[in-house]
Amino acid sequence: MFAVGPMPRPDAKAILYRAKDYLKDHPEEIVRALKGALGMRVGVPLDALRYLARELTGGKKAPKDIEIDSAPPGVRVAMTVEAVGSTLRVSLVLFVEEVYITPEEIKISTRVADLSLKVLDGFQTPVAALIQSGALDLSKPGNLVAFVPKRPAMIVDAKDDRIVLDVMKAPKIAENPKVRRALAIATPVLNVRAIRSKDDHLDVHLKASLSGIPSAFAAVRT
Repeated sequence: MFAVGPMPRPDAKAILYRAKDYLKDHPEEIVRALKGALGMRVGVPLDALRYLARELTGGKKAPKDIEIDSAPPGVRVAMTVEAVGSTLRVSLVLFVEEVYITPEEIKISTRVADLSLKVLDGFQTPVAALIQSGALDLSKPGNLVAFVPKRPAMIVDAKDDRIVLDVMKAPKIAENPKVRRALAIATPVLNVRAIRSKDDHLDVHLKASLSGIPSAFAAVRT
């Protein structure tokens, strides 16, 4: 449904300096991180995602005016995009329902709720007219995505309000030997149990398995 242009590469040094400044201003994040580590949880402040959204959306066709807010256990996202020949304001709540990670796939099952589309310009394209008329069933965004021609390869399934992504279907990631090696080492012993928002954070809940240690060591030696 949406065409997004290439994103600029992040400036690693700038991100590092910004992270240091953020921790100076929010020392409570260090305590929260320590508590989270004891509970096998990594909390990412939504401020960090907002910062990245501002830094990585400078392209002409990239989303603009991105808003990210907590809507426990999901995340509310709004943005302005150039799509289907019109300028649209898109708003939705995204829930991560399941995460399955192996050396071969990074599959994320999501559910989309409260999808809203608003046409911001006066161009009356056929799709824009459908949006303005209310004829599109926005309660089942997966069905809309399923009919999009040339949709990204990482969208492996879309039906009703569910959209399933496999990040490893992106060629640049799948063909990166460092990514594959890291997954082969980490996933046998550490994986993701759930991703939920809480208190303006996105918490990644982890699970560990000691039985996978031999496989991890074998991957290290290869």
